[in-house]
Amino acid sequence: MTGAEVILQTSKNAGVEICFANAGTTELPLVAAFDTVSGIRPVLGLFEGVCTGAADGYGRMTQKPAMTLLHLGPGFANGIANLHNARRAKSPVFNVIGEHASWHLAADPPLNMDIKSLAKPVSGWVKTSRSVNTLAKDTAEALNATLYGQISTLIVPADYQWSEYSGEKITQPKFKFEALNSKKIQAAANLIKKSSKPALILGGRALRKEGLMTAAKIKAATGCDLLMITFPAYLDRGAGLPLLKRIPYFPEQASQLLAAYDSFILAGAEEPVAFFGYKGGQSFYLNPRQKKIIIDDDKQDTTLALAELAESLRVGANTNATSVLAGFALPEMPAGKLNSQKLGAVIANLQPEGCIIAEEGVTAGAPYYALAQTLKPHSHMSLTGGAIGMGMPLALGAALACPERQVINIEADGSAMYTVQALWSQAHEKANVITIICSNRKYFTIEFECRRAGLASLGEAATALINMDNPPIDWVSLGKSMNVPAVCVTTAEEFALALKKALAEPGPHLIEAVLGR
Repeated sequence: MTGAEVILQTSKNAGVEICFANAGTTELPLVAAFDTVSGIRPVLGLFEGVCTGAADGYGRMTQKPAMTLLHLGPGFANGIANLHNARRAKSPVFNVIGEHASWHLAADPPLNMDIKSLAKPVSGWVKTSRSVNTLAKDTAEALNATLYGQISTLIVPADYQWSEYSGEKITQPKFKFEALNSKKIQAAANLIKKSSKPALILGGRALRKEGLMTAAKIKAATGCDLLMITFPAYLDRGAGLPLLKRIPYFPEQASQLLAAYDSFILAGAEEPVAFFGYKGGQSFYLNPRQKKIIIDDDKQDTTLALAELAESLRVGANTNATSVLAGFALPEMPAGKLNSQKLGAVIANLQPEGCIIAEEGVTAGAPYYALAQTLKPHSHMSLTGGAIGMGMPLALGAALACPERQVINIEADGSAMYTVQALWSQAHEKANVITIICSNRKYFTIEFECRRAGLASLGEAATALINMDNPPIDWVSLGKSMNVPAVCVTTAEEFALALKKALAEPGPHLIEAVLGR
């Protein structure tokens, strides 16, 4: 077997089923190896940010690593923004980056770059292979590391890929989480008991159904409030699941919410901080008088930590948590000219049970989020790291991970242009994704932040960096050019008809929803 075939075979043996690829000359042996090693589905992305964002979406849905195949330093650099989001989401992602042939590096060819230095900021595990005969071991170690919820990046010189492998057969090491800190969990239970107003802050694995139901029983038994991080990577939502208070994005609102509590237990979450440092503001929301205990770390099982916390609180498996669970309710179906509130209400009324929401609507997506906790059960993914251009690729990865489920991507028009190439991959793979473009034809979040900063009156030069209406983007033509059926709607009635039609048909669809104020 060649080194390239060893990488794929070892990945397949470890359970990898898909590779999002934008390969070049230094990855040609790996490209060829897909013909000789079956079992890993290659998916072409026309931009590396599509590949990395799709791998993030796949990892969030399955908690298993997707592989990416990227070309040298520049190719990897094109994918870094969505790897930043994946790192913040704690997604398992396995990057394989082709490097120049080991003997060619000293010549400093035009595409030469310090790939390892690029990879470190977004990777929990990084290695440059030093021999063809270490490739099985390197690959196995990289994949094992991803299962903690992190990115692994393996840099492989081209000559090691094309050379014959004569090393040992390497089997995937058995993965296990590190042991919990039982003393810390008992201390957390004691803090809940003696506090007058305690709260659990949930993130990570705690926001999946199993963790949520454990948290619901803790609340039912102790009265401890349930909060959640502002931008969850993955959240199970809807009727029958606990109602959570989301920590607001804006510092004033977040501080007001958190000030009501005297203690916090954090599971799958870090101490909440402001997204930006505002003039006269602060970084951390909690004051020194408020006590906090983090009951797990990145290499421990958050779900198990919550279960042990419940046990320490003597919360039984039969604890009735019905009173803290969401009921089912739909908003009134709106009519008239579309705005963000009406957009959210239409989606809430029509989304099917078990659907996946990939939400990058930025300001336009906020009204939908407030409505969604009483809908039929579904999954929600949000923009974890703030690097826009995540939504379309994330939706692609989620659709390929869960082909039996409908994916709805609520997408800002400005953000969409960063990785619009994902539409082509959605069409090529016949992915069940409905992309809803929230078309206000401006970077509205920047305009809003300007107002908050006291810049109430912006001149022609400043507004030129915000407005996107001269010329407006023709989303219908753009979608159709990549073989995605597309329509433009301006009223709630038109939007409802278009969404019903898209839900009834397989494959990708695009709806441009033009929003007024």
